Amino acid sequence: MTHNLPAAVRTLCYVLDPNPPGRILLGLKKRGFGAGKYNGFGGKPEVGESILEAAIRELHEESGVRVDPSQLRSVALIQFAFLARPEWNQRVHVFLTETWHGIPVETEEMSPRWFPTNAIPYTKMWADDGYWLPRVLGGQRIRARFTFDHDNETICGAQVHPWHDDGQN
Repeated sequence: MTHNLPAAVRTLCYVLDPNPPGRILLGLKKRGFGAGKYNGFGGKPEVGESILEAAIRELHEESGVRVDPSQLRSVALIQFAFLARPEWNQRVHVFLTETWHGIPVETEEMSPRWFPTNAIPYTKMWADDGYWLPRVLGGQRIRARFTFDHDNETICGAQVHPWHDDGQN
């Protein structure tokens, strides 16, 4: 069963501007995995780097924005399985922040853009985002698992549950 292969650990960080009416910073991926889609900012931890350190580094590298570790909130742990591409399987630690430094800038990998939180472009994002992102933006912490069908775009399995602090990652 290809969807049971070990999942690579990744990070994903969303920057929020809480000032009315509320905005979210998304990046249009310019190359590599997810090219052409809007997403948060993130990637893989480097050797010896914690999940939190990776989230902070990736956010800065991909957007120019800096964040203090104490300002990141862990809001989701999501497993992704790709039936046709099991090497894409991922376990993603998702963070939100409402406090940051700097001005978002375009990088080689991402083109950042602010969107009103009531007008997030879900049709231009990964298919799973509409299942869980509204929940975390609404204050919930979640654990989720999504399985992508053989086209690597369509969700063929979805589970989203509240995440209670049980000491497990």
